[in-house]
Amino acid sequence: MKWKVTGRYLVSVVLVVVLVIFMNLFLTFALLIAQSGFDIPIFFKKETPPEQFTREFQNQIKIENSGVTVTEEGKNELLKKKAWIQILDENGKEIMGYLVPEGVKKKYTPTDMIQMYKYQEVNGDTTIFIGEKEGKDHRYSYFIGIEDPDLNRYVISYDNQVFFQISKVGAYIFLIDILIALWIGYMFSKRLTQPLHSLIDGIKHLANNQYHVHYEPQGIYRQVFDHVNQLSQQLKTNENERKKLDQLKEEWIANISHDIKTPLASIQGYSEMIKDPDYDFTLDEIREYAGIIEQKSLYIKEVMEDLHLTTRLKNKELSIHKRTINMVTLLRSIVIDIVNDPKYAHRQIEFQPTAEHISVEVDEILMRRAITNLIYNAIVHNEPDVKIVVRVEKRERTHIVIQDNGKGIKKEELNSIFDRYYRGTNTGEAHKGSGLGMAIANDIIQAHDGEITIHSEEGHGTRIEIELS
Repeated sequence: MKWKVTGRYLVSVVLVVVLVIFMNLFLTFALLIAQSGFDIPIFFKKETPPEQFTREFQNQIKIENSGVTVTEEGKNELLKKKAWIQILDENGKEIMGYLVPEGVKKKYTPTDMIQMYKYQEVNGDTTIFIGEKEGKDHRYSYFIGIEDPDLNRYVISYDNQVFFQISKVGAYIFLIDILIALWIGYMFSKRLTQPLHSLIDGIKHLANNQYHVHYEPQGIYRQVFDHVNQLSQQLKTNENERKKLDQLKEEWIANISHDIKTPLASIQGYSEMIKDPDYDFTLDEIREYAGIIEQKSLYIKEVMEDLHLTTRLKNKELSIHKRTINMVTLLRSIVIDIVNDPKYAHRQIEFQPTAEHISVEVDEILMRRAITNLIYNAIVHNEPDVKIVVRVEKRERTHIVIQDNGKGIKKEELNSIFDRYYRGTNTGEAHKGSGLGMAIANDIIQAHDGEITIHSEEGHGTRIEIELS
């Protein structure tokens, strides 16, 4: 676009220069004619100018031993021009004449020749032109008189006022030049700045959170208008996403507040009971209540840790400490830990490695957290009899697959599954999570320059695939 603007500017400058030069020439010629009192002919004859005709006529003059003559072609040209010729020797005496009118001198002094040429001594309709023919030993002069009332030769003279007149003409031309430049500059600046006013207004609207700005891209600012439209659309999309995220946050805070109230109520209740001297609990009862308090406290701790971790991942404040590990060993360890948990001991979880050693450079603690979150997500969103398969294989990249044959995920929920604060509709009452598990897993995978994709069909299960370099 900058080349278009520059090109328009250069064209306008060139246009100004050309017009000014043209106007200067035209005005100079017109003013000089006006000052001299001349009339400008409407049409110019497409004939050889008289001066040129006179100069070239020497080719029609033949110098021979018998004398000086004019060729037949020359005589014909003289007839066409209604002209006559008088050839003089070095002493100014006529030695040959053709169609010379009566009354013309036969001998001229140098002064007579100047008088004849300058002041038209024949008649008012005849204009005299002078030429020269050089022979071997002699030089001849000749007059050509052309009878044409429309043909005139003027000798311009001037007095002491000439410089004043030139200054006057120059002042007129300079003033007109300024007016032309101002007019062209105004027209160009108007075309150049008028779209800018619209753009400035549009940017003001965007700055005031008014994202309805839309322009029809055209002219030299086509790309700018197009970019403003894109910016407006992007800001509108971002605003909608922000509102959606704010709504999710509000819902998440409400859910988390509700979920935390229950364990806090249990912790407070059992603590007050144990502290109350009116109650005499046995050692087993105290241990039971302490276990409940510990369980509820761990739940609250997990929620707070999830919130802290997702904030650090979102702001890219979490350091990644990579080292080369055996991914098969890590996944096997994760599956064993989950199966050994009494709550999930009855779950069907299979581990299917394609090799016993697959080396990957990752942060082991964070990767364990991500894989664990994904497997737990498959557990808590499905029935107890659902089969979960964890598979790892080495292709160009390392592929980790977590697949189940459970409920699946609704199509409208797939795009939100990795959003922060999102809790799916299939989450049961038995699992009151933070709603951050899937988002944390996604952030960890992306922090390792990996890719995570999810495919699901309601009623047929879910497949999550991770690719790591």
